[in-house]
Amino acid sequence: MGRALVSVNPRVCGGAPCIAGTRVMVSTILSRLAGGDSVDDLVHAFPSLTREQVVGAVEYAIALVRDEEVEVAVG
Repeated sequence: MGRALVSVNPRVCGGAPCIAGTRVMVSTILSRLAGGDSVDDLVHAFPSLTREQVVGAVEYAIALVRDEEVEVAVG
């Protein structure tokens, strides 16, 4: 599942959920999508991201809103 693409590490971005292996925060992805950017816009703006990772960030947020238990990589 896409949520495995999200990592939480207290030494990266203050522990905010990020795309694993990057410093691109899930909140940044969601904010840009809410502001009208497309997935392609995000992949272009952040060359380290893939379409799968952007979708994974959205899936992660959906799980949090649904109050599901969310497993992420730690550290």
